Amino acid sequence: MSKTKRVASVLLVSAVLSSTITACSSSNPKDPLSGQSTQKDGATTSTTYPIQTDKKLSYWAEIPSTLVGVKPNFAEVPFVQEWQKQTGVKLNFSSPVANQAKEGLNVMLASGDLPDLIEYNWMQFPGGPEKAINDGYILKLNDLIDKYAPNLKKYLKEHPEVDKMVKTDSGSYYGFPFLRGDDFLRVYQGPVIRQDWLDELGLQAPTTIDEWHDVLKAFKEKKGATAPLSFQSLPRAFEQIYNGAFIGAFGIHRLFYLDNNQVKFGPAQPEYKQFMATFRQWYQEGLLDKNIASTDGKNIDANLASGATGATVGNAGGGIGKWMPLLTVKNPKANLVGVQYPVLKKGDTPKFGQKDYPYSFQGMVAISAGSQNAELAVRMLDYGYSEQGHMLFNFGTPGVSYNLDNGYPKYTDILFKNPDKLAPSQAFSLYTKANYFGPFVQDKRYIEQYYTIPQQKDAVTVWQKTDADKYTLPPITATPEESTELAKIMTDINTLVDEMTLKIILGSDSVDNFDKYMEKMKGLKLERALQIQQAALERYNKR
Repeated sequence: MSKTKRVASVLLVSAVLSSTITACSSSNPKDPLSGQSTQKDGATTSTTYPIQTDKKLSYWAEIPSTLVGVKPNFAEVPFVQEWQKQTGVKLNFSSPVANQAKEGLNVMLASGDLPDLIEYNWMQFPGGPEKAINDGYILKLNDLIDKYAPNLKKYLKEHPEVDKMVKTDSGSYYGFPFLRGDDFLRVYQGPVIRQDWLDELGLQAPTTIDEWHDVLKAFKEKKGATAPLSFQSLPRAFEQIYNGAFIGAFGIHRLFYLDNNQVKFGPAQPEYKQFMATFRQWYQEGLLDKNIASTDGKNIDANLASGATGATVGNAGGGIGKWMPLLTVKNPKANLVGVQYPVLKKGDTPKFGQKDYPYSFQGMVAISAGSQNAELAVRMLDYGYSEQGHMLFNFGTPGVSYNLDNGYPKYTDILFKNPDKLAPSQAFSLYTKANYFGPFVQDKRYIEQYYTIPQQKDAVTVWQKTDADKYTLPPITATPEESTELAKIMTDINTLVDEMTLKIILGSDSVDNFDKYMEKMKGLKLERALQIQQAALERYNKR
């Protein structure tokens, strides 16, 4: 394929919206990863680390948000330095502008000058990962993994349900995946509320939409909260409820979801009108943040710290773990807790809620098709799935970020009482990969220590109580042709949905115009999008 055609392919369409939330999960310590082999396993060749080589690999990846402002580039991150030392492979890093990974990738692909390794969510590539292979951007890795990645190969063989997720319908492996090895830690996000305010007002934790309305009204009238409920709305408006918070109470999802093995699109359902009508009422009553359409993480931090906000949606680690110190420094009695995803009928189990699959689309490291060092790249990346690499990615360097205590890797004070006054999330990202993404399997023992206060662990227990497994789409992939068509359709549809949602909730359009928007949505080929997703689901089920 010519460079001109490749450029057009990349720039013509944007990716299908996919939920991405920073995750915290783990590998089960009772199911250890394989160590380094010193023998050949069939056609697979073992690797002895550190590798003796003078070659250097170029590596493109987005810098974690927790390192922005802490280190200017990956070269100065202790984990990265140790990774190179243990593998014996020097890495030359480059990164896109923060929060602009997709745009940065498009520019890089258009230039034709690609690094050896590209860490990206390849499910967001226009046309999907299979098209990225077919267009000559990244390699199909089946033979390379079979020959030079014994650790990853062994893990996938022992976990067929994961193996099914990390390849395309045609069976192509396209990268080295970030995996969650423990079911418990697939959940890390949900509704959060000021328990101390509830106690002071004599209120119970809300479970239904009606109870939420009454609680938020009390927060406004009796606690002086100017933004009783607020949550992050970037990069897309209302994005932080896409996992099911509040909108899930109406039995729908903001994205595609499953209903009796049929793919549906939430905003096209009549229940979406109910959701918008409810939030419109809350907005008019001053129960929602007046800036809800553009609120970012810094706004949430400030609102919670000042007492403007009493409820939000956040993570256990980077949310509750960050906000509790902000609150208790001013008010030692302040208490943030996780609460159940809202429902309409008291006693019902929430239909939706955040729960990721063991395979995360984020952090998938592909090898560019033009790399002259593909074998070396595979051997280096396979280190993350070895026993020694598993320890490095999850716990860092022994004697520095952890020590073994009766065989248990216990983190040191450099992470929780950092001498440079870094927050634990920042320190973890300096010395490990455990609280971010990358080519490895996260370990449960990481999260057991990362959650340092009871409110975090209790929140996860509460947020787990949903039926999300029944209704969440698995990591399906459309064909390259279908993916390109789907991306174009969904770009138009999501633009329409965002416009409709903002206008109706913020009051510039009537909720009675919902049917008109539905007609527009049909004209944008929604039915074709549903057909593509349904076909992809059926192919996935046959993998």
